[in-house]
Amino acid sequence: MKYLEDFSFWIQAKTGLDGELFLTFLLTLLSFLIFKIIKICLKNILMVFEQKRAFRYYQITNIILTLINVIIIFVLWDKYLDNIITIISFVSAALTLALRELIFNFFAGIYIKMKKPFVVEDRIEVNGIKGDVINISSLNFEILEVDNNGNSSQSTGIAITIPNSFALTTPIKNEDKNFKYIWSEIVVKTTLDANVEETKKKLLEIITQNEVVKRIPKKMQNEMEDISLDYRIYYNKLDPIVYMKVVDSHMEFSIRYLVHPKKNRYVEDDVWGKILKLHNNHDITLYKE
Repeated sequence: MKYLEDFSFWIQAKTGLDGELFLTFLLTLLSFLIFKIIKICLKNILMVFEQKRAFRYYQITNIILTLINVIIIFVLWDKYLDNIITIISFVSAALTLALRELIFNFFAGIYIKMKKPFVVEDRIEVNGIKGDVINISSLNFEILEVDNNGNSSQSTGIAITIPNSFALTTPIKNEDKNFKYIWSEIVVKTTLDANVEETKKKLLEIITQNEVVKRIPKKMQNEMEDISLDYRIYYNKLDPIVYMKVVDSHMEFSIRYLVHPKKNRYVEDDVWGKILKLHNNHDITLYKE
């Protein structure tokens, strides 16, 4: 510290600047540099952990380090705060108008952190954009876009940044909030002469034997019990079911089942593969338009 004070006196003698003010400014820069180095080291240390856990640990420690840094800066600039606050009071009105969107996004970010309409890894849809949340910051959140056509929901690899204010002004669909699973359907078209009961039986066997689907009803029941006091949500039936209706010159069998959004593509691939085997073996006859 003595060397820093001597350096500040030397600067004051050479340039006429306030040596103490210069020292405060220098210590502030040093504080930022030290915390930057700490964060870099922290990233390298957390690399040994599993990715999801490392991300969570880094987000928490990053907030703590930032708060500590802010406190240190306030302590360093304590004697100058009165003047700083006076200056801020004159420009705050103008800044409020100029930065109202940033301010709105900042407080919307606090709402997201506290209320948690969505969290990292949730699959959401906002303003027609669907994707998995990969980051939530003080001003915006980022999602990794998924294909919103049909039920495939495969990642496009495109990261989209959305202002936090959308969480307050736009309806948000969350496929993971409360429940990890969604209802999905596969529609199978057959000829009118198909045996309804036999076709239903074969399609139900296919979906209930799927390794992904067959374990979900029990998990879904447990989740419903966990949130029963918070939400008035209930389903009469959680097991897969097959419905039938006649449409023009064919019949449509709808296979309805619970599935995790990110695994639906794999379920569809497995189910359709087995349906085609039934068709090729003449167990069912698919309708050709």
